[in-house]
Amino acid sequence: MNILDLVVGKPIRTSDERAEQIGPAQGIPIFGLDALSSAAYGPEAALSLLIPLGLLGVRYIVPISAAIITLLVIVYFSYRQTIAAYPSGGGSYTVARFNLGAPAGLLAAAALLADYILTAAVGISAGVGALVSAVPSLLPHTVSLCVVILIVITILNLRGVREAGMAFAVPTYLFVGTLLITIVAGVLRVLVSGGHPTPAVALPPPPSMTEAVSYWLLLKVFASGCTALTGVEAVSNGVKAFREPTVKNAQRTLTVIIFLLAVLLAGISFLVKTYGIAATDPGQPGYQSVLSMLTAAVFGKGFFYYLTIGSILVVLSLSANTAFADFPRLCRAIAQNNYLPHAFGYRGRRLVYTYGIVVLAVLCGGVLILFGGITDRLIPLYAVGAFLAFTLSQSGMVMHWWKNRGPHWLKSALVNGLGALVTGITTGVVLV
Repeated sequence: MNILDLVVGKPIRTSDERAEQIGPAQGIPIFGLDALSSAAYGPEAALSLLIPLGLLGVRYIVPISAAIITLLVIVYFSYRQTIAAYPSGGGSYTVARFNLGAPAGLLAAAALLADYILTAAVGISAGVGALVSAVPSLLPHTVSLCVVILIVITILNLRGVREAGMAFAVPTYLFVGTLLITIVAGVLRVLVSGGHPTPAVALPPPPSMTEAVSYWLLLKVFASGCTALTGVEAVSNGVKAFREPTVKNAQRTLTVIIFLLAVLLAGISFLVKTYGIAATDPGQPGYQSVLSMLTAAVFGKGFFYYLTIGSILVVLSLSANTAFADFPRLCRAIAQNNYLPHAFGYRGRRLVYTYGIVVLAVLCGGVLILFGGITDRLIPLYAVGAFLAFTLSQSGMVMHWWKNRGPHWLKSALVNGLGALVTGITTGVVLV
């Protein structure tokens, strides 16, 4: 056995491709890691912008989260329709190209490719941020830890889709399970205490108020918190990875991902407000992630706390896998239309698009080093790519319904039109 066989596995015959296809149970960790893990940094991204308001800022997290969840539901129905209308995959790029023309399609492609690079970078940096919260002495080694995790994920993806799904299933379900237990236990404590629970571990004192509340600040907070929606387009880009019935399996996977994400966002925001948990400055001494403070407040710093933080670290780091699952597939779709080198369409020894995986790893590594592995510095760039792609996709779907006027086409067009309007406004806020 040579070194290549040992690292990425023996070659798979093209005739064995069907065995590499997946169902919803494996689809959730492969295509849902990015969306689900954003529950760990979406609320924190919003709370970080509320730091100048002190403890007063925490009160705004519930209404802002409610607005984000409403947008999440709109985007869900949009992408559910996209999966049915374009079962060959390609997501925003395919929808925009067929309905809005080649320039709009390429703009969506550029936005998505940038988004996937930042998906990988944000996931890994947020995972290392969770580790640093639990072990502060590791703060000086942030960038090195990010690069090591990136190398591990790259190798796992070079081994094939099915193996990646099996490797990521346990940490994904452990992450969701521990967070749901924390939310349920926290809500029970709130009910038993009459709405005034006592934290099991003392929380860091909230910062003093240095800024007045303004509509612009709240808009920025909403836009930053909307990073919790990134990743929901992943299933629509990778429909062909699912076994038959392809469309139904993809839609089921998307439904489970969105439902779990909505529950996590609602539970976290409610408990953050009730316990009075304010964000701390990322990258500074004494930094603690919001989920670290929340879990410690509910359960204390015992075995369950470290199990939860461990699962958050692993899942945030592995959430980069969503980008590794979709970036090469999108590059292939673009290459088939002669807008990228045809090498991106060639499959390697494990029936994965090797060129796309390697290019993504190199670009992601560069971004992590450039930004010092700090999540907060990457979030604004991340949101631009994601929401520009959302807007173009949903605008394209409006044109799709206008051209193909089947039953209930007007209702479908209105759903996509509303989604395009709201995500377009969010893109504008982040850009400004």
